[in-house]
This record gives sequence, C-alpha cells and structure tokens, in this order.
Amino acid sequence: MSKNSIRAITGVAALLCLLWLGGLGWAVGEYYAGTSENISKPSVSEQKVDQKKGLTVVALGDSLTRGTGDETGKGYVGVLVDEIKEKTKKSVQLTNLGINGQRSDQLRNQVQEEEVGRQIQKADVVLVTIGGNDLFRGGQGLMDFQAEDITAIEKKYLDNLNFIFTEIRKHNQTANVFFVGLYNPFIELHQGKEMSKVVRKWNYDSAEISALFPKIVFVPTFDLFELKVNDYLYSDKFHPNQKGYRLIAERVAALMTW
Repeated sequence: MSKNSIRAITGVAALLCLLWLGGLGWAVGEYYAGTSENISKPSVSEQKVDQKKGLTVVALGDSLTRGTGDETGKGYVGVLVDEIKEKTKKSVQLTNLGINGQRSDQLRNQVQEEEVGRQIQKADVVLVTIGGNDLFRGGQGLMDFQAEDITAIEKKYLDNLNFIFTEIRKHNQTANVFFVGLYNPFIELHQGKEMSKVVRKWNYDSAEISALFPKIVFVPTFDLFELKVNDYLYSDKFHPNQKGYRLIAERVAALMTW
C-alpha cells in the first residue's frame, strides 16, 4: 500500500474520530442539561403539593381568643402562630373567630353556623377558649357564687362544652384541638381563694369532658397566674397582658407535636 493511501485512510479515521467525540460531547451535554432542568423546575403537580404543606389554624371562643389586653394585638393565638411558623418552617393560615364577651351558649350557636363549620372542616389545628364569661359574668360571679347557683351554671356550661366538642368533631375528626383552661384573675381579692376552688373544679370537669373526645387536649393555665397574677394581667385586672398571653401560648406550644 502506498504512503498516500495510508495517509488518506489515517486522515479519514481521524476525522471520523473527531466527529464521534463531538457527537458524544453534544449528547452528554444534552443529557445533563435536561437532568438539571428536571431537578430545578418541579412539575405543576409537584408545585401544588408544596403549596399544600402549610397549616390551617382556626381559633374559637371569647376575648382571650381575640387577644384583648395585649397591646400588640396578637394575644396567645398570634404568638402561638408565630411559634408554629418558626418550629415547622411552614406557612400558617389563621382564621380567628373569637368574639369578645362570648359565653358557652353563644359559642354553641356559633359552631352550628354553616360558614364556621366549613372553616373547622379545613383546620389542622383548632384553638378554643370559653367559660370565663360563664363563671365570672363580668365580675358579678365574685359577688354571688353560692354553691347552688354555681352548680347550676356549671351544669349548663359543661353541657354546652360537650355539644361544642361534638360539633367540632362532626366537622373535622382529625384536627388537633387545644382547649385552654381557666385562670383566676381575682385570686388576690377578697374571696379570691374561694373563687380559686371554683375555678379548679371547673377546670377539672372541663378536662374530663375533653378526655371523652379523641385528640382534644385540655391546656391548664391556672398555675401560670396563681403566684404572680398581677404581673400577667392587663390594666382591667381581668384579661392577660402581653406577658400573660405569651405564657399561655408557650403552654399550648409545649403540648403540640411538630
């Protein structure tokens, strides 16, 4: 074979080799480019799943749910929501349905409303405060808490509480429900110790009602205010102040599983 033929064959072989290497490089580049795109840009369905990873909180009850007395306006509900966001790194949608001055019979009516039922149905967490207005009645409870009267009032209250929990569970069987117990804002006043006995009994009986339902947790608060009640009360000497609400929020948060 002549030298020219050998050179020609070698040149063609070299050209084919270059073309092969170029094609291989292009194919590899396309493969990794496609893989990178798939990793960094999730599909529409994956994006929808991510959006559903947030939590929905529904708060029911009285002025404690509204946060009356907290200058920041957050109350225990707002502080707790901040805590949930921090611990879970998830977004939180809050619906606060609390009403100042609300009693248990009024909350009983509220949870039967169609829109309230829809809100409860969507909830991952339900927060409840109720009973303070039933017992204290704007301070009147301190003046006339005779045994027979208190017993009759408590009976109605417990019946309402049982109905409220039943209604919540009818709408939502899986949400974690946290029911915040009562404290005694009048503990340092005349007859304050007698009222504390009543508050402790109401708390005990309320906890017993809570225990009848799955995933309804009674949250005690009496001890938080017992020793230094005035340090944690608003100027009206009834509602918690910012510090008091934070104590309640921390107690609820401690009972949550993240």
